[in-house]
Amino acid sequence: MTDVTNAKATRNAVFLVLVASLGYFVDIYDLLVFSIVRIPSLKDIGLNAQEITDKGQFIISIQMFGLLLGGIIWGIVGDKLGRIKVLFGSILLYSIANFANGLVHDVNTYAIVRFIAGLGLAGELGAGITLVSETLSKENRGYGTMMVAVIGLFGATAAYAVAKFGWRNAYFVGGGLGILLLLLRVGTFESGMFKNVENSDVSKGNMLMLFTNWERLKKYLFCILIGAPLWYVVGVLISFSDKFGAALGAKTLIKPGDGIFYSYIGIAIGDIVAGLLAQVTKSRKLTMAVFLVISLISVHFYLSSYGITPEKFAILSFFMGCTVGYWATFVTIASEQFGTNIRSTVTTTVPNFVRGSLIPITIAFNAFNAKYGYIKSGYIMMGILTAVALLSLSQLKETFGKDLNYVEIS
Repeated sequence: MTDVTNAKATRNAVFLVLVASLGYFVDIYDLLVFSIVRIPSLKDIGLNAQEITDKGQFIISIQMFGLLLGGIIWGIVGDKLGRIKVLFGSILLYSIANFANGLVHDVNTYAIVRFIAGLGLAGELGAGITLVSETLSKENRGYGTMMVAVIGLFGATAAYAVAKFGWRNAYFVGGGLGILLLLLRVGTFESGMFKNVENSDVSKGNMLMLFTNWERLKKYLFCILIGAPLWYVVGVLISFSDKFGAALGAKTLIKPGDGIFYSYIGIAIGDIVAGLLAQVTKSRKLTMAVFLVISLISVHFYLSSYGITPEKFAILSFFMGCTVGYWATFVTIASEQFGTNIRSTVTTTVPNFVRGSLIPITIAFNAFNAKYGYIKSGYIMMGILTAVALLSLSQLKETFGKDLNYVEIS
């Protein structure tokens, strides 16, 4: 009977990892499809070259604001009502937004729909990682979250491939994938740890708990700051590589979509390496530190590549992707830092606040750019973000192998 029970538990765990992985696949597809189709889609609705840059930054910022707000909403829902409800609600919302995105004809509508998509996207990763972390054993949950990230990150390559058939079709396909995944999720089970506290008197999904305790607040902020360099690399250095390429004297247009494609292949590989390194060293902190340092080196190679060609850009994008492939490790660290009653809130808001940090990062970068130009500003921002991330990492406790079956007391 025990063998049958164990076998069933194993099948359930594998199915849960698969569902969370495919959810993140669709999440990444939709999150990055705009960066991939930004230039052709905005050109198609009548914008000129300068407007494509300015309005492109505007739309990305609006989408990131949706992620920020959605992260709070879905995180609280996950702790109060359950992780499964987030998985269903979030994917339904961003699937509908994807279909609508394929029908837009002006910038304002485009921005509004991307905001709604951001709201939906915000719940996917946090709920999936929380479920996997709370379901798998403390020795194996690192493998589970690694697989979620690795499979999910290939959503970027799928978006790149589909975008070749037209930007509107790329959005329609994204919506269709979401609906298919929604059907697959029927039969997923709730976290046992959540069930243990569901009917208790302990405060659940209370985000104020993060701000009423100084130690808790510091820990929360540090979790956000350690992930900021990754999103800067993807959201600025690669997403606006056409501008960086011009500043580096490229004779051929450097296409951001190509950079997204190759960088996310690299990130997927980097996530595997990071996950295995954490398992071997039994330290997520050491793994993060190693990747933060080598990512700084990879950005130097990129920003010093004068006369860059599309071929060299592809190689450098892949290299940079590998060196910032600590996304799963970073989100797992955040999930392991807090108790069950606010774990979904933290695990959902932290990655979305990192994504949303692209708003102040872009503002700061543009301020530096106005004075120093693209290349020097690229160095300055990466240096600042990496230094802050390493300092924040040093202040967090090691969580590898930590028992997660506990609650935070308000």
